[in-house]
Amino acid sequence: MADIELNGGYNKQKHEEFFTYFNWKQFDDEEFHLCPPVVAIGGDGAMYDIGFQNLSRMMMSGKPIKVLILDTQVYSNTGGQACTSGFTGQVSDMAQYGKAMQGKEEVRKEISLVAMAHRTTYVAQGSISNPTHLIESFIEGINAKLPALFTVYSPCMPEHGIADDLAEHQSKLAVESRAWPLLRYNPEKGILPEECFDLDGNPSIETDWPEYSLEYTDEQGQKGRMTLPLTFADFAVTEGRFRKQFRTVPRDAWNDNMVPLNEYLELDGDGREGKFPFIWAVNAKNRLIRVIPAAPLVRSCADRRNFWRVLKSLAGVREQVEAVDVNQVRAEFARSLAGRLLELAGGGPLSAEVATAAPALPAPVATAPASNGDYSAPWIDSAQCTSCDECIGINPKIFAYDDRKHAYVKNAKGGPYKDLVRAAEKCTAQVIHPGTPADPKEKDLDKLLKRAARYN
Repeated sequence: MADIELNGGYNKQKHEEFFTYFNWKQFDDEEFHLCPPVVAIGGDGAMYDIGFQNLSRMMMSGKPIKVLILDTQVYSNTGGQACTSGFTGQVSDMAQYGKAMQGKEEVRKEISLVAMAHRTTYVAQGSISNPTHLIESFIEGINAKLPALFTVYSPCMPEHGIADDLAEHQSKLAVESRAWPLLRYNPEKGILPEECFDLDGNPSIETDWPEYSLEYTDEQGQKGRMTLPLTFADFAVTEGRFRKQFRTVPRDAWNDNMVPLNEYLELDGDGREGKFPFIWAVNAKNRLIRVIPAAPLVRSCADRRNFWRVLKSLAGVREQVEAVDVNQVRAEFARSLAGRLLELAGGGPLSAEVATAAPALPAPVATAPASNGDYSAPWIDSAQCTSCDECIGINPKIFAYDDRKHAYVKNAKGGPYKDLVRAAEKCTAQVIHPGTPADPKEKDLDKLLKRAARYN
């Protein structure tokens, strides 16, 4: 209308019909982005349950209304009653723990999959513990000419039974334990789910459970460490809402019938007979203890694992067989060795003793990636690594630490090129060089190569 006025004014005969039927669908991108978004904000009770029919109708309308759900897994505003967003085994008002029932019995409603089934809506499931993923999702969803649904993990301190300052900590633990996977679904990217769906931001995407290190003090007072799978039970044991689902086993009662929970979940019915699942933890003296989850919590762990497998299938994540690339191993060894020699020399000339023992390696070997035709293997300036854990958290099949806790590329083909690029972007020391993709059929390669260019 402004353009018409600037170019001579409004002509009823010429313009009336156009403006009678004009609507937002005719906006170009610039016009659309000038419009402030219409945003509805509510809790999981309002959106998952009480107002769900209205939410569904809004998504089917195709109108670019944006919805933000603060998911607390209970009806926080009205006393903490059970909600369909809650986890199996969660204890709350109307889902008490006693003889008749042991907390919430049904599985959690996954609003992200429900929204995806409408096929009209941009969907993002995020967490304050992963702000980059969350902000990127907000920007992409708000700019889409589609309805958008953002559901954010929102700890409710009194109902979850956690301290007031642990919101970010528990949110991070929820993501890492598969309680709350990060995801995005953008129907504008294609037809098949794997074209529209991504799981960026989740740790150890290819495995059922990420790993963590549990440090403890043994009976002799010596420090020890175990690398363990981080299951949903390891998250649940830290919150009051699940406290009644756990029992600690005295050390003198430990026996061979006790099986780590992740292994127990893989057993069939007959294999579980006579077995008791447990997770490792530490007590107030930092001594190892075994904690047994009740049956509802075991079912909840199986549900979280199974939902994670569903998401991986939708995103097109397939299990990869780890093959040893001999040339890559040799090249990485040469780079690591050269980097250490330079480190020993303090960046200056090598001592005569070290120079005599060292193989004759030209200086560029420490920085040049191994190349095979159009493929250039990823590499790391290991000596400059700050041990920030970012790359290990993204994909421990690709990255590992050496005995000095310097990161190196363990298996260049242990995951998608996307993980290499994300690791380079996250690296606090900026020492990861993603090389080029090993799989030319990986989706969104053009975008990934542009992102990788600055690090190669």
